[in-house]
Amino acid sequence: MKIRNLILAVLAVVAISSCKSQYELLLNSNDTDAKYKAAFEFFNAKKYSKAASLFESLSVLTDGTERDDTVRFYWGLSNYNYKDYYTAETNFEQFLESYPRSPFADDASYLRIDCLYRSTLRYELDQTPTYKAITEISEYMIEYPSTPHMEACSNMLKELNDRLDLKAYEGAKLYYKMEDYLASRVAFKNVLKDDAENIYREDILYYIAMSSYKYAHESVPSKQKERYLAFIDDYYNFIGEIPDSHYRKELDSIYRKAQKALGKQGVETDEEEMTEKDFAKERKKFEKEAKKSEKN
Repeated sequence: MKIRNLILAVLAVVAISSCKSQYELLLNSNDTDAKYKAAFEFFNAKKYSKAASLFESLSVLTDGTERDDTVRFYWGLSNYNYKDYYTAETNFEQFLESYPRSPFADDASYLRIDCLYRSTLRYELDQTPTYKAITEISEYMIEYPSTPHMEACSNMLKELNDRLDLKAYEGAKLYYKMEDYLASRVAFKNVLKDDAENIYREDILYYIAMSSYKYAHESVPSKQKERYLAFIDDYYNFIGEIPDSHYRKELDSIYRKAQKALGKQGVETDEEEMTEKDFAKERKKFEKEAKKSEKN
């Protein structure tokens, strides 16, 4: 029994080795028809790595023939299905340069931008591939306005733009976490300056106000008046735009603390509340005083 099992094992190894040898022989052969047939057999069997290697080898043999666009398209498609998106994108780009009018051209165009989309990196890493993908997808949508892939392209663009929004937001938030509140406020303002429709706009406006308050709170007494007024400015910007925000209760509480601090600085307030009109008046007064100081 043991001898029989051993013989079967040896035969299995020989069979596997034989199959491997046949594939390698085929890969290195110049038999175009046999290689073409085998490439599609591997492709249909979902053995995409082997199919890609055979199509790549075939591309030399079929160059300039009627089969060439088919071979080159399936070379790219094999790499795409194998999830080698970087190589597949190169395949499809070269294919479109050589065969812009091929029956496979429309599919190659879409698969190329899909490769670019799938090759992008998470937000913490370099976003150069993301910018390239956004540009190419946008151009594809303009060039193919009736494409059946329009919804998929729109979804790609939204995801990629949201990723850029997240990167900008988290980059500014890093200063806040480091307790560099002046830099934090500037960074968050720059995020909205670059993209006023950032999907994290509410959070950004909140952190602008919080950065202003904490910067004022930690300042030397001679600088606090100016900086608390900056916070109140940011506070009114926030509640004017998003009055029902879940941040409202917290900011209202901090606003009252700022009022008390300004009261100690000699800024008049109406009991516990400074109205927006009062604030604007006080702000103008302070700005005039600041200009006089600059002239002197």
